Amino acid sequence: MKKAIHAIVKGRVQGVYYRASTRNKAKSLELTGWVKNLPNGDVEFLAIGEEDMLDELIKWAWDGPDYAQVTEVITETLEYIPDFKDFSVRYE
Repeated sequence: MKKAIHAIVKGRVQGVYYRASTRNKAKSLELTGWVKNLPNGDVEFLAIGEEDMLDELIKWAWDGPDYAQVTEVITETLEYIPDFKDFSVRYE
């Protein structure tokens, strides 16, 4: 059953390829959605897919790429499931 999650990742997560690595991990898990940097230094992502694959992404998010130092991952399950064709990096 498909679900959608929204997450905020805190710590040293910008400038360490966190967005690109999140996109690659999400694509490998066949998830759709997006990831972006926030002005305060956090990373935000929205992911849609099967529950077990979303759990894998959240588990991975606690480690991230090699140079990341994650201190917190805040997640929420969304009431709705947006429709995306792939998982992309946003630059807004």
